[in-house]
Amino acid sequence: MTPQLRQAIQLLQFTNVEAAQFLEEEMLRNPLLVREGPASVAPSEVASGVDRDVGPPPADAESVLVPTVPLDTDFSNVYDPGLGSDQAGGQNRFEEEDEDAIGWIAERPASLREHVEQQARLAFRDQADWRIALALIAALEPSGWLAEPPEAIAASLGVALETLEVVRCKMLRFDPTGVFARNLAECLSVQLMEQNRFDPAMAALVGHLELLARRDYRALLAICGVDEADLRDMIAEIRRLDPKPGARFESEPVRALIPDVIIRLGPDGTYIVELNPETMPRVLIRRGFHARMAVGAARETKQFLSENLQAASFLVRALEARAQTILRVASTIVQLQEGLFRAGIAQLRPLTLRDIAEALELHESTISRVTANKSMATPRGIFEMKFFFTASLGGADGESHSASSVRHRIAALIEGEPPGAVLSDEALAKILQKEGIDIARRTVAKYREAMRIPGSAQRRRDKGLMG
Repeated sequence: MTPQLRQAIQLLQFTNVEAAQFLEEEMLRNPLLVREGPASVAPSEVASGVDRDVGPPPADAESVLVPTVPLDTDFSNVYDPGLGSDQAGGQNRFEEEDEDAIGWIAERPASLREHVEQQARLAFRDQADWRIALALIAALEPSGWLAEPPEAIAASLGVALETLEVVRCKMLRFDPTGVFARNLAECLSVQLMEQNRFDPAMAALVGHLELLARRDYRALLAICGVDEADLRDMIAEIRRLDPKPGARFESEPVRALIPDVIIRLGPDGTYIVELNPETMPRVLIRRGFHARMAVGAARETKQFLSENLQAASFLVRALEARAQTILRVASTIVQLQEGLFRAGIAQLRPLTLRDIAEALELHESTISRVTANKSMATPRGIFEMKFFFTASLGGADGESHSASSVRHRIAALIEGEPPGAVLSDEALAKILQKEGIDIARRTVAKYREAMRIPGSAQRRRDKGLMG
């Protein structure tokens, strides 16, 4: 396999954003490549690369879904088990220098330790207390709890535990409330004290969190000495607290999911599939520049220009093949999963990579690369391409059903059950069987547990208490 062909396969696996980043680096290495744009170069210097729209396709459903020219044949229909998804990342985006760059660089938010250290500087003037505070800050976990017990920290500092606890108790009230706690119970207790809600009944509840985790409400009623209504209110208060007050400082900001493909409903009711024009990588070849530089140039210069022209031409063809292959795969997904787009997840049908590969006469590994890390914006939201592939369950009438739609149906049945008629796994299986889904009780239990839905006995207790 040549380096160019491996590059083409790698491009196929990139998202549009990753492909654009890759092109930025290629343009730094190859002077004959330039990004398409109004200020790129003069029109006389370029030859069209990926400078034409791939979509939208024709309006009728059949022609939308099957482009006539299989441009992916030379590049993407190649089996290469050595090139995995882990090689798709690692591309660094080249940012153009901007004289006003300081104006748009966002200020880095303070970390948890920086945030509490600022408060400690104001709270502790004594050097001994300040030294203890720094040791406690160094022992913070991302959750906001202490990674080491206070006894160990006191011993390492050579101070009395009582002295360290005086400093720590003051730091427990730092913002966010509950940092420097030894455990979950102490973290919640401090927050309840801050709200003046740490009465004896609440203290008993916080002291028996293991019973709350097991949903042993009968035992909690006896321990806390309250009725069911009071226990419901107390549990609701506990759930409103922050068990890990420091987590928000350490977490990465949520990044928007940028779709690679856009699906929209046409005026005639058919779905139109097109590549996202905002992220679609586009590049031009400066053939005029190549022609001028090659005239009268030395042999080494001509060889350099020839090699770069060949590399640029191959890259452009690879981008065209990538665009067409992604479009063909997305279009076939839309065609086979049209029920989902019109009626919702309940109509998600079983689909495998092999189904798409056979429909498009491509290798299954090609479909795997095309669908890796890419997403589609649809009238029902943005979904990763992998979402549309799901295992199948047999049906009583011979029709197969998507495992995802079956899980969705199980969740809907459980959500709609009244407190006095909680459905067992056996009852759920019988309902689904009557609806034409051939499913066993143990499969229902497996799907329910995967969705973290408790069993019927636990749900009956929960609804009896909380409902």
